[in-house]
Amino acid sequence: MFRGLYITLCLLLSVTLCRAAEPREVLVGATDTAAYMPTLRHERVAILANHTAMYSEHEHIVDMMHREGINIVGIFAPEHGFRGSVEAGAKVENGVDSKTGIPILSLYNGNTQRPADDVMRSFDVLVVDMQDVGLRFYTYYISMLRMVDACADFGREVIVLDRPNPNGHYVDGPTLDMKYKSGVGWLPIPVVHGLTMGEIARMAIGEGWAKAAKLTVVKCRNYDHATHYTLPIAPSPNLPTQHSIYLYPSTCLFEGTVVGMGRGTEAPFEIYGHPDMKRRDFAFTPVPNAGSKNPPHNGKVCYGVDLRGVANEDIWREGVNLEYVIDAYRDLNMGESFFTPMFEKLIGVSYVRRMIMSGASAEEIEACWSADVEEFKVLRRKYLLYEE
Repeated sequence: MFRGLYITLCLLLSVTLCRAAEPREVLVGATDTAAYMPTLRHERVAILANHTAMYSEHEHIVDMMHREGINIVGIFAPEHGFRGSVEAGAKVENGVDSKTGIPILSLYNGNTQRPADDVMRSFDVLVVDMQDVGLRFYTYYISMLRMVDACADFGREVIVLDRPNPNGHYVDGPTLDMKYKSGVGWLPIPVVHGLTMGEIARMAIGEGWAKAAKLTVVKCRNYDHATHYTLPIAPSPNLPTQHSIYLYPSTCLFEGTVVGMGRGTEAPFEIYGHPDMKRRDFAFTPVPNAGSKNPPHNGKVCYGVDLRGVANEDIWREGVNLEYVIDAYRDLNMGESFFTPMFEKLIGVSYVRRMIMSGASAEEIEACWSADVEEFKVLRRKYLLYEE
């Protein structure tokens, strides 16, 4: 009898320990409705969101709020548009959401930096919900901070419904020299900053990089910065896979060179090449597609490298990896003409181009920004909402 009871207790304990060891599902800020819906019930609400702002697997945050009777007076759309179908850099036009009839106001139409005064007066609270990928040159956080500044000027509250950062487990790359500030680099932070949207909003206000709007961040649950979070929805047309998101900190630098990085193929940011590269073990031909109407080297056979076989763990270990750019630079042997002015806007400093041209290795160049990384990590800790 006692032996049977002992075995039963051991089995129950084993099941309990196994369940405790199972990782809990990460819940995005939008799911914590008790933390923000009561505030919105009697307010005029504007929403800065895109296709990634899903409240549940089948319902968008705008649709949920509309269903719940929240008075949504407008939707602000960032790069790629409200439904996420516009290619990178293309203008996003104003319109009307066909599902709810709510006006859509673009923040990426080529001239609008912030809404007109009458638009700002039309709402009381701005809700922000967008899936970022944690890079200085990914533009969603810039759209958010421009709106934070506008809300500060008009006394409007900002509520950020936070989402995990898929590259939130590390910090790497040089800190932006602000003489290269642009629409693809807004703050003096490293290429990979390791912050969620809520945390970067807190840092921008706390450091005086953005105006002091009233800010509330609705945190994710069951998340910390050691979590390798897999995005349920592609954040933009040319980051279709989790692997592309992990490679993006390194391969996006090709946007500042003559080399194609896979736009116009089925593997953007997972391959790179050029028609004149000497290596011939891999080739691809870019053609117009939904993510790129006029890809680099459109219709030409490009020779280069396929990175789709690189393990995620290797990408995480390498961080921002200059070996790819250096490889292509040396192969093409074009000197200064290999680069475009966009390169400095992306990497954020002037010394990287110079060192590549002088023959420095990736390790030598990356060592030059190690102090930037350590300094930023110290500053970053003041604004973290989740454990490292």
